Amino acid sequence: MTAFLTRTTLPMATATVLGLAASAPAVAAGDMADGPNPGYYRMMLGDFEVTALSDGTVNLPMHELLHMPADEAKAIFEDAYLNVPVETSVNAYLINTGDKLVLVDTGAGTLFGPSLGKLGASLEAAGYRPEQVDEIYLTHMHPDHLGGLMDGESRMFPNATLHADQDDVDFWLDPAQLEAAPEGQKGFFQGAMASINPYIEAGAFEAFEGDTELAPGIYAEEHPGHTPGHSTYRVESNGETLVLWGDTMHAAAVQFPHPDVTIDFDSTPDQAREERKAIFATVADEGDWVAGAHLSFPGIGHLRADGEGYEWLPVNYSHDPAAAAGE
Repeated sequence: MTAFLTRTTLPMATATVLGLAASAPAVAAGDMADGPNPGYYRMMLGDFEVTALSDGTVNLPMHELLHMPADEAKAIFEDAYLNVPVETSVNAYLINTGDKLVLVDTGAGTLFGPSLGKLGASLEAAGYRPEQVDEIYLTHMHPDHLGGLMDGESRMFPNATLHADQDDVDFWLDPAQLEAAPEGQKGFFQGAMASINPYIEAGAFEAFEGDTELAPGIYAEEHPGHTPGHSTYRVESNGETLVLWGDTMHAAAVQFPHPDVTIDFDSTPDQAREERKAIFATVADEGDWVAGAHLSFPGIGHLRADGEGYEWLPVNYSHDPAAAAGE
């Protein structure tokens, strides 16, 4: 039954509400909400829906990992109002083309510490379930990008086909490479094998070689250096372009103004440097959208050339996903 307020009943209703409010238990002024920030952000790219998914953040000693004097790196971070170790985002991206649901990277799962492994919760908060994912594209086979493939002993995405570059397959899934690796790096190989082999055994893995179209509007592009088969993904829809660049860079405060700076995580630092400089120049010149695994969440925005370096222009927050793309 629907009740209607009239000029006569409104004062009575108001008095009743005020009375209820007066009798309700008071909330202490110091009580604070408990829980994490939302783990997803959605925007439209042409006719595609793009959802950034947070796997959490992890504190990393970036001033010691970057290949520059630690005191100089620390000063740059402090100038950007960042503490060291630097709280670093780990992001993945879900693309709904209307025909396929494609996930680019899967977060760390249990492979990179207790502060990560939030991708499943972020995915469900965004309104999707793991079993709905059709395709998974890995930018590379480091643990913070593939650990979310598994849920204990089971595949997290039971209906998805997994894709990665053949050069990363040949390196990270090779028992001989594992045997030859320094003791401190063996976990990278073990994590890759434990996460990817179940998909191979299930017939749900397909490698690709070099630049190729994986789905209508989604293209893999080879950019080795960070790993042997590091890939970016170019997503195009209705005149809009988004470049999902994986680990092209790790520390925005340092590597945007100083793109020459490499990091310990790079397999071949000189090659990683040249690939990064080429990608930065291209996306800045073209005005493409960019999304990065370790840019502060949601990690989406544009680059603009600024002297010898670049300025990062993060996406303007919008409550309406279509408005975020300027529609």
